[in-house]
Amino acid sequence: MKNAFVIVTLSGLLTACAVAPQQQPAAPVKEEAVPLAQEQAEDLELDEEETLAKARAELEARLPKVELSSTMLYQLMKAEFEFRTGEWQGPYLTMLSLAQQTRDPRLARRAAEMAVAAKQADDTLAAVRLWHELDPESEEATQYFVGMVVTSENLADIEPIFEKRLREATPGRRGLLMFQMQQLLTRAKDKDAAGAMLERLIAPYGETMEARVVRAQSALARGDKAGAQQQARAALVAKPDSEIAALMLAQAIEDEGQIMALFDQFLKNNPNAREVRAARARILVNRKDYPAARQEFEVLLKDQPDNVAHLYALGILATQMNDAIGAENYFTRFVEVLGRNPEDERDPSRALLILSQLAEERGDLNGALQWLDKVPDGTDQQTLFSSQLRRAHVIGKQGDLSSARRLLAGLKTEDASQQAQVAVAESQLLRDAGRTQEAYKLMEAAAKRFPKNADLLYDFALLAEKMGHVDVMEKQLREVMAQAPDNHHAYNALGYSLAERNVRLQEAYGLIAKAMEMAPGDPFIMDSMGWIHYRMGNLDEAEKHLRRAYSLRRDPEIAVHLGEVLWKKGDKLAAQQLWREARAKDPHNDTLRTTLARLGLSL
Repeated sequence: MKNAFVIVTLSGLLTACAVAPQQQPAAPVKEEAVPLAQEQAEDLELDEEETLAKARAELEARLPKVELSSTMLYQLMKAEFEFRTGEWQGPYLTMLSLAQQTRDPRLARRAAEMAVAAKQADDTLAAVRLWHELDPESEEATQYFVGMVVTSENLADIEPIFEKRLREATPGRRGLLMFQMQQLLTRAKDKDAAGAMLERLIAPYGETMEARVVRAQSALARGDKAGAQQQARAALVAKPDSEIAALMLAQAIEDEGQIMALFDQFLKNNPNAREVRAARARILVNRKDYPAARQEFEVLLKDQPDNVAHLYALGILATQMNDAIGAENYFTRFVEVLGRNPEDERDPSRALLILSQLAEERGDLNGALQWLDKVPDGTDQQTLFSSQLRRAHVIGKQGDLSSARRLLAGLKTEDASQQAQVAVAESQLLRDAGRTQEAYKLMEAAAKRFPKNADLLYDFALLAEKMGHVDVMEKQLREVMAQAPDNHHAYNALGYSLAERNVRLQEAYGLIAKAMEMAPGDPFIMDSMGWIHYRMGNLDEAEKHLRRAYSLRRDPEIAVHLGEVLWKKGDKLAAQQLWREARAKDPHNDTLRTTLARLGLSL
């Protein structure tokens, strides 16, 4: 009984003093048997209480029977007190020395915790090594030991552990272990030694699909794409319905067309292959084939209607396709599903901002504010800042300009970029209220205050053009091009301005062509290209570009431009239909109004 009492006392003392290592999560010492208990419950179907009791008994059985003498108690208490006052080396050495004397792994674990807190990597490894040596059956000790050794110079120390685990694992579990070992070994300093070790470990299972995939991944990491393809194809032969093998082969193939052909054939044979279908959808997104990508994500969502990743992707795709109703439905479901799953750590804030914008676009300003009210306080500072800018914008649209400006004035920030955003937002409030001269003065001052902020300069340029200051507009846009040579919006804006004013058309064409080269899928640049062709008298080319732009984005201004081209070509009914569509979407559109006035028409 005396020994039993001593063991419990020592365990309680260590548990009370313990702090989890900061590098990896760790359970308290007394809970170390829980993973073992869960595994036994699965295998032996014991009830939870009986399993836990058995696991604790097994843990106690393999721990040494240590008598807690008064001297040892004094040393432990002194070490803990010194550690709490900021010392680490003396307490660490005390714990390590006592662990070596008593062979108690709990003391080695405590020494490791002290070294971790002191950010002493070498001392941590020494303590963890002793902890693992004293209790090799401890899953926690093994995990820490492997995790630390893999980044040290003693890589060979973990090979026996890996070899034993693979040998004792069931066939179903062995493949997962191979992948985990490979991921760990990618962190090794000596990549060649890690690769050679991995090959030795998987050699006995070399013909399995998993071993082939591991070899393919290793080959790809070395830059051997041909070897990676060979191993991935062999993995598919070993298991033709393996999604991981198909995805591995796709990763090793450079040609996108070949990847799509691979996915198409795989999905034909395995229509329920969700990961391959999702990968195919992502390629379609990169190709800007939004309708096809949307179709794939809808297939995925059909089987998993609460999959938040797919709901979010579909919301973004619907937005890109100018389907406001679809986007609102998908993002609303996304937010609802997250709300029902508080353990899901995904942040709904971006979806909430989009929902606010969608509500505003359909005239529901109160709804737009209600979505903003749902943005959680714990989201990142930039998103919170953006939500406040949007709130000010919506309040301004409600007609309460004073409150909107007060809200912006209350956004105190030391970040110059955010200060510039506040200036742009306030200028937009003034423009929306019809106070364009005040907006211009504000932006003129902001451009002097933030001369290196390309976004602000771009916005100032557009306002200057509306005010008739085309010289200021061109100067600001050229400054944006100098600061941000890849800013296709600046090239497009200047090119379009020249085309709209019907001046320097060759220069305008060159600017728009450069913008299109940088962003070939942008419908607004296509619109500009169509418009410059119209100005240059190339009606067929103009119609081609404008039709493509309108197919991608049914924007009122694109409709107006396409209508004028068709009117010029004699297709007046089609032109009038496009103008009616534009008026239905934006009854106060300036481009439509000036176009009809210039042509002497009315609808």
